Amino acid sequence: VARELQRRGKLRSIAALETRPYNQGSRLTAYEIMTENMPGPCLICDSMAASYIRAKGADACVVGADRVCANGDTANKIGTFTLSIIAKEMGVEFFVASPFTTLDVELESGDMIEIEERPPGEMLDSSGAPKGMSCWNPAFDVTPAEYITGIITEKGVLRKGADGKFDVKGFVAKHS
Repeated sequence: VARELQRRGKLRSIAALETRPYNQGSRLTAYEIMTENMPGPCLICDSMAASYIRAKGADACVVGADRVCANGDTANKIGTFTLSIIAKEMGVEFFVASPFTTLDVELESGDMIEIEERPPGEMLDSSGAPKGMSCWNPAFDVTPAEYITGIITEKGVLRKGADGKFDVKGFVAKHS
């Protein structure tokens, strides 16, 4: 999505979140941004998103997805749901960009997605937390469709209908 916006001359700047606890944003996304020479690159901590949007502004938030359910709920890296709430509260459109193959019409809603819990040591060992501290470490969260503006795939952008709902099944049937 960012590459296409840049190709069209519509990308003014781009910010990447660090994406804890594995820092995929600081390692992978930031690398791609720099390699593609995207304008105004900025890396921020996950917890800075609201402050960044308030201080710098944002036209849109674009995130990935590991799965998109029939009702438009999406599963993605932990923290995506939080970012969607921030975007909605701040009046910023929130888009999910994912391959067409992640649209799973067999899952009616995000309530049906089992969220993997990662071993506590993955967070505790690198955090400096005191010994004996407990930890909850889900790998993903589910963003309800109500927080999502549109779902971007290589086959087009799925937007909500007049009823305010996504028709993922219809989109898949049309483009399969």
